Amino acid sequence: MHWDDLRFFLSVARSGLISKAAGDLGTDPTTVSRRVQRLEQEVGQTLLERHRTGPRLTAAGRRIADQAAAMEAAWLTVAQESRGPSLLRVSAPEGFGTWFVAHRLPAFVRDNRNTHVELVATSGFLNPSRRETDIAILLAKPRRGPLVTRKLGDYALRLYASRDLVGDGTAITDVADLQRQQLIGYIPDLIYAPELDYLEEVGAGLQAHVRSSSINAQYRLIAAGAGVGVLPCFIGDADKTLINVLPAVTITRSFWLSIHLDARHKAHVRKFSDWLVASVHQSRALLHPPSAG
Repeated sequence: MHWDDLRFFLSVARSGLISKAAGDLGTDPTTVSRRVQRLEQEVGQTLLERHRTGPRLTAAGRRIADQAAAMEAAWLTVAQESRGPSLLRVSAPEGFGTWFVAHRLPAFVRDNRNTHVELVATSGFLNPSRRETDIAILLAKPRRGPLVTRKLGDYALRLYASRDLVGDGTAITDVADLQRQQLIGYIPDLIYAPELDYLEEVGAGLQAHVRSSSINAQYRLIAAGAGVGVLPCFIGDADKTLINVLPAVTITRSFWLSIHLDARHKAHVRKFSDWLVASVHQSRALLHPPSAG
């Protein structure tokens, strides 16, 4: 059995299309098909069923694809360790990078001492298409570029205020009550992504009276009693001095994981992305808790 045949088959299994696999491998579809057919002859089983919409893995195909992926990962790990420590740069939105990734990163670092991690958690993004970062966590799915992108997960945002400011919060029952409060939010001309423009979704005409380009600064302002503001639940719910006002109002946004095509098979990149996907999956209730309203 030739490893290259397994590699070609694995690419088809991952992409779902022979033409896409050919592009990823830098060859033509005929060559990919020939390699897959040779592998099927060697194992004596049908691995792909041909359908009008594209090839589908058989049960044997899924099993061999899993085994080939494990072989590839083991080889990449050996190759990485033989070269010494790898540097991994991860770009994330400021709030998610600070409150979610940074809290969990020590566990990844302990298990992957041969990977040195740079966490860039800022109000803005590094561009994976221009190789400014190995992994980017984004607020919207990129529309173009040589990227592999997947949805990481949804997260919820709600209105928060300090208990010292609003008591039990029951005096704020609707948007009209909210308009009489001092509001905290982003500086309009410094919003780096349209997904961060929240207040208009809460109520038409709502404007922030105290503004910051930093979600962490907004959190500090809200916690200090400067006003009411929108925070991700993974930030607002973590501070028990804050109260969720208008609990029926929930804004949903999504995180997207994006990696340059040339980096997607690197062992340290794959390990981190797999770890992050698993961490987000395990924390779904934290990121998008059920509504109290």
